[in-house]
Amino acid sequence: MPRNARQPNRGVPKYIVGIDEVGRGPLAGPITVGLVVMPARMPQAFFVGIRDSKKLTPKKREEWFRAIKNHKKLSHAVISISALHIDKYGISHTARLAIERGLTKLAVSPASSYIMLDAGLRAPREFRQESIIKGDEKIPVIAAASIMAKVTRDRAMMRFHAKYPAYGFASHKGYGTAIHTHAISKYGLSKIHRISFCSRFI
Repeated sequence: MPRNARQPNRGVPKYIVGIDEVGRGPLAGPITVGLVVMPARMPQAFFVGIRDSKKLTPKKREEWFRAIKNHKKLSHAVISISALHIDKYGISHTARLAIERGLTKLAVSPASSYIMLDAGLRAPREFRQESIIKGDEKIPVIAAASIMAKVTRDRAMMRFHAKYPAYGFASHKGYGTAIHTHAISKYGLSKIHRISFCSRFI
């Protein structure tokens, strides 16, 4: 048993929950957490070919997004929390809050579920859980969660690009590229920038 797994004796879980986040490092935009719930005995054939969202093309991510969303045995939630909250409470607190909101939205029960998270993430203490290094590469249900999160966040950043075209959000999705930091130096910060992340550029 992994040392970082919390395993109170509650019997065999009925459901496995995969959790991953996207958007921890960008200078702008929300952090987005994806959660995918699958029956513990679900055959793995559906997940053949799935990969960490960062290693898939945008087209493949969209295909997987639709397949996961439409699968009758899978449930999912995607929670995004704004830059304003990140500035006020910090990125780690915000990620934990997104996880809590997602579990509540899906009505996930600690008694019947086992949670698998990408490394660095934690669910509330009452859940049996395991945080796995490179979990989005190793565990299909975590990869599924990462896809749901990334597609959702990328779509949001495309909408922000339409509202704030000077920053180039469509290309870099808020990350600190040279084009983005130059735009910050030239135009200042937009309402979706994380002030606490941008102090050296203004």
